Amino acid sequence: MRAGARTQTLAVLAAVFVALALCVAEPRQRLDLKAPKQIAPGVLLYHVDSPTLVDPEGPLSIWLLRLDPTRADLRATLANDEVMGTETVAGIAERHRALAGINAGFFAANGDPAGVLTLAGRLVSDTRRPRGAVGIRKDGGTLKLTFARLRATARLVVQNGRATTSVPVDGVDTTRLLGKLMLFTPAYHPDTDTAAGGLEWVVNGQPPRIVRGPLKTGKTAIPPQGFVLSFGGPKLPGALTSIRRGARVTLEVSYDPMEGEPESWSAAQDVIGGAGLLMRDGRDVEDWTVEAFAQGFAETRHPRTMIGTASDGTIWLVTVDGRQPQLSVGMTLVELRNLARRLDLVNALNLDGGGSTTMWVQGAILNSPSDAAGPRKVSDALLVYAAQGARVP
Repeated sequence: MRAGARTQTLAVLAAVFVALALCVAEPRQRLDLKAPKQIAPGVLLYHVDSPTLVDPEGPLSIWLLRLDPTRADLRATLANDEVMGTETVAGIAERHRALAGINAGFFAANGDPAGVLTLAGRLVSDTRRPRGAVGIRKDGGTLKLTFARLRATARLVVQNGRATTSVPVDGVDTTRLLGKLMLFTPAYHPDTDTAAGGLEWVVNGQPPRIVRGPLKTGKTAIPPQGFVLSFGGPKLPGALTSIRRGARVTLEVSYDPMEGEPESWSAAQDVIGGAGLLMRDGRDVEDWTVEAFAQGFAETRHPRTMIGTASDGTIWLVTVDGRQPQLSVGMTLVELRNLARRLDLVNALNLDGGGSTTMWVQGAILNSPSDAAGPRKVSDALLVYAAQGARVP
């Protein structure tokens, strides 16, 4: 090799080694957080307004709650304490005497959750489309969160004498559809809110049995410790003829995560569905195809709400204002994921956003909801409490 070529080769190798060294040495750029306000022991509040968190840069207003999982509690709660209807985050939080609250899952106009929702261990909204979700459980007094893209379904095991039949449920606590078998729990409404023309059975007692039905009048009262089965039509197909009075009924709920094992989901007290799993176990989620977003949902800047955890289990609740060019431009999902990385999160999930994005703390809404009419009514919220025995300042 000639001297000139050797020199050029050495220069290229040196440049490569320098670049590799810089990549190894450069730590993840952390978010510059100013001194927080303590809301309660283990609950800290921050505000960030750096325009460099988006590209191209723009005004931002971001509110963040940091929860110590050993000193704070976190619970999901329905608007009006039932699936039917909506309520502002402020209304939900004040009624339940929470320290703070943010909006949670996506929902239809009537309040029906659009994704999975489990409350106090009871499934109140199923989903067959795998979307990002977070499960919340207590383990020895410590909050533990699980993240994955999740399906959740229910089925009945119906026992008539010695005969046992497995019957799939087509929907939980949602509008009854023609030719479908639905299940209504006490979380839905005092009654099924259905029209006449279908068939309904009341399940109650221990062990649970069908104690009434088939009823054809609709609007069947839901027992506080039981549920109602409702079929959309006047005549059962052959596969469902095992549903009759006196039959013993067991409800089986299946959680099917795309990542990880189902056991932690079955143990979760609350499960909330989102749309856009951003990070899991320290790895970026880059392909959201399976979650089947509407066009532009990920790529357009919107107000966003996010929940995530750091490697030590610390929990972050984040609201990013948007659609207000003078105050805050919002974020795309990639920009929100970058924010999660700057917070040193290892798990992060995008919750409902847009006009729903709300953070309420100790009697006041801190962020600037984007709807012209003011804070939007939502179907459910995540509420923050001091852990039992902690003193609130």
